Amino acid sequence: MPYFDDDGNEINPNLISKPQLCLSCKKNDDPKEENLCNLNRLDQSDETEFKCYAYVSI
Repeated sequence: MPYFDDDGNEINPNLISKPQLCLSCKKNDDPKEENLCNLNRLDQSDETEFKCYAYVSI
């Protein structure tokens, strides 16, 4: 699924960086959660600290 920024430019979801926290999350490899996780990461891409309120430890 493609994502678009506020200017209408397409953003490749494969190029959205994945914070370390995501690697230890139960939802990391869940296809049903992929879009929401990508949107959360994209929304915080300019932040210095990543926060995820949907995080579930493995």
